[in-house]
Amino acid sequence: MKKIMLGLCSLLFILSIVSCSQTNETPFVDGEKLVRQLWSDFKKNNRDVLENWIADGFQSIHEDGARGGEEEIKLLMNLNLGEYTLDNFKTTQNRNVVIVTYTVSTLETIEGKVLPTAPAQRLSVFKKIDNDWKWIAHANLNPMMNK
Repeated sequence: MKKIMLGLCSLLFILSIVSCSQTNETPFVDGEKLVRQLWSDFKKNNRDVLENWIADGFQSIHEDGARGGEEEIKLLMNLNLGEYTLDNFKTTQNRNVVIVTYTVSTLETIEGKVLPTAPAQRLSVFKKIDNDWKWIAHANLNPMMNK
């Protein structure tokens, strides 16, 4: 009888540890929703809103090179973003990091160079910091054309 009680107590103890550890995990995040909000905020062209997205250590890569957070904000503030279509989302998550790949079709000009309007691949990485999702990395795989 003692062995059965000890076994049941052990089982309850293990189950309580598992249930506590599961409640501390970050729930699945809708990466598409994060990207759609980010692009909506790009279009607003509001520096404070954009700065709120950027995490410390942010880095992006574009055809013309890598950028840190301040350089990316500068680029976004000078972005002439027309109408756009976001599509083909794929989201993966590892705890407090969300990686989203997607395609963008848009007419945009970056630093005087017109980008093609055909759908182009993008990758955005978000990290949960405190209670907010921050943009930590971005890859723009749309080749630039001379104006």
